[in-house]
Amino acid sequence: MTKKYFHEEWPKEEKELQISLEASRKNKAERIKMDKLKILITGADGFIGKNLKEYLMSKGHGIAEYEFIENVVPDCSQFDKVIHMGAISSTTERDVEKVLKQNLDFSHRLMQVCDMQGVDLIYASSASVYGDGQQFNEDAPKQPQSAYSWSKYLFDRSVEMLSWEDYKCNIKGLRFFNVYGENEEHKGDQMSVFHKFRSQAKETGKVHPFEGSDEYLRDFIYIGDVCQIIEKMMHIDEMGIWNVGTGDTTSFGSIASDIASKYNATVEPIPMPGALKGQYQKYTCSDNTKLLGTIGEYKFTTPKEWIETWKD
Repeated sequence: MTKKYFHEEWPKEEKELQISLEASRKNKAERIKMDKLKILITGADGFIGKNLKEYLMSKGHGIAEYEFIENVVPDCSQFDKVIHMGAISSTTERDVEKVLKQNLDFSHRLMQVCDMQGVDLIYASSASVYGDGQQFNEDAPKQPQSAYSWSKYLFDRSVEMLSWEDYKCNIKGLRFFNVYGENEEHKGDQMSVFHKFRSQAKETGKVHPFEGSDEYLRDFIYIGDVCQIIEKMMHIDEMGIWNVGTGDTTSFGSIASDIASKYNATVEPIPMPGALKGQYQKYTCSDNTKLLGTIGEYKFTTPKEWIETWKD
């Protein structure tokens, strides 16, 4: 079981805060030695957060959840790590002020709390910051195209501009590419094409990718791999931003064909809706040189391999 967690009266009086920090440091040292950490996850009811929560609990870590409440910042002093997955993630959200308040302002305040309380922070960035660019290394030009991607880009920039010597905590940004896998159903229109095509195949015997889908290539990364990579990064004593992708691409058309084959369905392309034209990136492919240089060799799950595991 995890608990919902928030703290409305931060900061504490300095003396009280110092006493609680000293006590928590002793407990943290013991937990780190046993590799059983207390971790606060924001956005634990979201796609990545939910899978991550279940994965880390299966590894014996203690997990608490934080749900976003406006003008409320959690007290992080009792935790060993804070993993910040909470955000308005819809790329079609038009309320810019709302997106910036939750995705940018709250992230800044959370980072300040983690710094003051000496708690390491891992946060979710996004490959959407690259926009229609053709280069995907961490230093490549950024071309954010939505309120969501701008919020991620601006927070990344603030992290990159930090003077690390002045910070008491370790801050890592993970720039996720196209994550797919279990527990996506609640995302509605934002869920990956895997679930959309699967539902179409099972319900109608037909799969409907957009016309020209063979030309749309994405770096799809399986959620199970993402969870393992986050756990590895928890133990890395470095700061910065890392791409989290496989370094390979798969087309929408290929996924449609593999799912159609799985369910003996047919592939019938449909025109792309006018509202989506110009919104779709044609190509993403992570340069994961920095990631693999940090965590070592890693065998990624391919989309085809995951599709083949489906039982229904």
